[in-house]
Amino acid sequence: MAKSWIEKLEARDKDLPKIVELDEKLRKKYSGARTMLVPHPKQIYEIMSRVPLGNLITVSEIRDILAKKFGTDTTCPLTTGIFITIAANAAEEIAEKTGQKPIPWWRTLRSKGELNNKAPGGLENHARLLEEEGFIIIRQGKKWKVDGYGNFVLTAV
Repeated sequence: MAKSWIEKLEARDKDLPKIVELDEKLRKKYSGARTMLVPHPKQIYEIMSRVPLGNLITVSEIRDILAKKFGTDTTCPLTTGIFITIAANAAEEIAEKTGQKPIPWWRTLRSKGELNNKAPGGLENHARLLEEEGFIIIRQGKKWKVDGYGNFVLTAV
């Protein structure tokens, strides 16, 4: 039986979070970074839960916040992206079970203000929730983004 989103969020991976030393090849890939944080999904969830109404956060800001907190040069972009999807879907499962409003996962955007096509309910739902909060969504083919997103992005939460 497949794990629920909540089970994925609550994963008891004793190795996470962890800090890894990057080899020469990866240092070049990550602009000279020597250390990288591989976060735990709950750390992503916690940051996403604190984005206030009227504000947004991107994957890059989440990565920067975590790197600063753990004293690393960068945070793994792959696991951060995966854990954002886990956190958003777990938030919806938790809300369904408790009857409470979910954390505002929809305020988390991909780079350049793009909506997440892997968000619960897809792009349409992500756009609807943002529009309900007054954000304007621009549809550019397969990419949808928040108009002027940079004016609303937090660099710390």
